[in-house]
Amino acid sequence: MHRLPYFDASSIEYNMHPSLPAFLEEKAAEYNHPKFIKDDPISLPHQFSKQQDIEIIGFWVAMLAWGRRTSIINSGKKLIELMDNAPHDFIVNHEEKDRAKFLDFKHRTFQPMDTLYFLEFLQYYYTNNPSLESAFSQHISPQDTTIEKALIGFNELFFSLPDAPNRTRKHVATPARKSTCKRLCMYLRWMVRKDNKGVDFGLWKNIDASQLLIPLDVHVDRVARRHQLIERKQTDWKTVLELTETLRKIDPADPVKFDFALFGMGVLEKDDFG
Repeated sequence: MHRLPYFDASSIEYNMHPSLPAFLEEKAAEYNHPKFIKDDPISLPHQFSKQQDIEIIGFWVAMLAWGRRTSIINSGKKLIELMDNAPHDFIVNHEEKDRAKFLDFKHRTFQPMDTLYFLEFLQYYYTNNPSLESAFSQHISPQDTTIEKALIGFNELFFSLPDAPNRTRKHVATPARKSTCKRLCMYLRWMVRKDNKGVDFGLWKNIDASQLLIPLDVHVDRVARRHQLIERKQTDWKTVLELTETLRKIDPADPVKFDFALFGMGVLEKDDFG
């Protein structure tokens, strides 16, 4: 397994404005609300009640989450139709000939070759495992402070099949390449966080909310810098660790709930995914 150079974000000191924690708590509560679901890609897994259906559509839609949210949602709806509105049943039971109808599916730079490999990996994995959670959780322990190892391990597992296309690697990020891994961090937020707000699913039990990392896109980055939550000049994996560590100073048990605040404030200015 690849290892990144050690980065101790907790060593950074911040002069946080005394009113900022309360402000972020207020904004997080405002945007962590079901009324925002319908215009967000998370609306698609919310159409399902079966855990595996939620996992599959949640993962795939999260991996497509760049560009305008309406475009992401439309692509996700098309995927659901192609899987006969029963993602898990289709993934496990479909035959090679059933993949032909996906050859016209595209989303920005996500091409048919990528689609076919996603189908292949998901069929392989769900044929042998009851939940996608273990694809992440097997790589970390409760002693790990973040999901970094889970993301690296998942990436290696996802591309472990013999015919994994090299071009598809750009669609499933890894900290080993210093990516912010925004889409994977967002997906794990959906699957792991559990509260009584009705937005995140809280289906997975072997990863703790305290281990989650902020999904860092252009909106979150801009708002976080505006409020001086980030000191690092560039935006990369170390920036994700730095920002999350800053937010842990406000809520150590659930730092990623502030994604609602930062993204919510940012997306009002421009309605697209970074």
